[in-house]
Amino acid sequence: MTVCLSPNGSTVYTLDEPPSQVLVGTIRGIAVLEHAALHAPWRVARWMLEGLHISALLWEPRTGTLFAGVYGAPHGPGGLYRSRDKGHRWERLTAGLACDYVYTLTAAERHGRTVLYAGMQPVHLYESEDGGDTWRELPSIKDVPGHERWTFPAAPHQAHVKSVMMDRHDPSTLYVCIEQGGLFKSTDSGTTWRELDGYVGPGDVFYKDVHRLVAAGNTIFLTSGDGLYCSPDGGEHWERLPGTERLAYPDAFVVSPHDEQIMFVAGGGAAPPIWRQVHRADSTVLRSRDGGRTWTVVGGGVVDCLRANIEALALAAWPGGMTLFAGTTDGDVFATDDEGASWTRVASGLGAVSKAHHHLSLALPT
Repeated sequence: MTVCLSPNGSTVYTLDEPPSQVLVGTIRGIAVLEHAALHAPWRVARWMLEGLHISALLWEPRTGTLFAGVYGAPHGPGGLYRSRDKGHRWERLTAGLACDYVYTLTAAERHGRTVLYAGMQPVHLYESEDGGDTWRELPSIKDVPGHERWTFPAAPHQAHVKSVMMDRHDPSTLYVCIEQGGLFKSTDSGTTWRELDGYVGPGDVFYKDVHRLVAAGNTIFLTSGDGLYCSPDGGEHWERLPGTERLAYPDAFVVSPHDEQIMFVAGGGAAPPIWRQVHRADSTVLRSRDGGRTWTVVGGGVVDCLRANIEALALAAWPGGMTLFAGTTDGDVFATDDEGASWTRVASGLGAVSKAHHHLSLALPT
């Protein structure tokens, strides 16, 4: 039973039994953590794609295919990689892809078929309906009104596709978060797009700094550089959720498949511009048990106020239990089996789990 933990890949896994393997996407490659039983210690069994900065990991269960999106690498090319034998052999996918910096990977079901999406930096959005053999671009996302204002604070100041979500009730409806640029919706499978900006307020610190969308029931949740929002009507109207002020920079968000009232959000207590000054993120995890109406810090005395930022969450659920994993820019992986009441550091020193340059903002001065 395999779970992937990466900044912008798949996050929720419904399994038949507890996970025995966690694939952690780091700036050094993919660390393979394994253990023999639920409460046995985890160990690093091996590494895959060593030297590559892994931005997103995606496990496609129908075919048992593993995908890795690479943001960039000091010792090799970026791009999109695929393994059909659980990571022992890899191939770099190029057919139809014209961009090397892969930021996010998503899989969704459309009319009984698995559709893959790859979001890039600079902004490009690709779709595959044949398991990644070939890709076609959805180019209209780059031409929406206001695209000339898209940017990103860190050099080379290029916006990117941060996340993609397909509507669970209508597979022709897609949502895309452009960081920093806005939230966009398509009702024709990506042929045309329109912006949803009901979350934008006059007091926002950042320009349309949207991170990811997650659905729970008929509600959509949006994490952003200016807080956590929810929409009951497909993104037409948004409410900023109170009780989440502890996270100034929420990003990772997961919902329990056992009960959609139970959800977790993680991120920094300060935003990246502050990280660069004080070399602290003060990150933690919040939990809601009432569908997002109220939130509680669930650090268990371990992840209450981390120096590093929590850049990835992955939730593994099976009959009778679930484990939440958190990966940080310090290269640590933490896990909780009791919804955050207690946490264990299950791995350390792996290399930063980090989107883009976040780990550099938090690096201690030498």
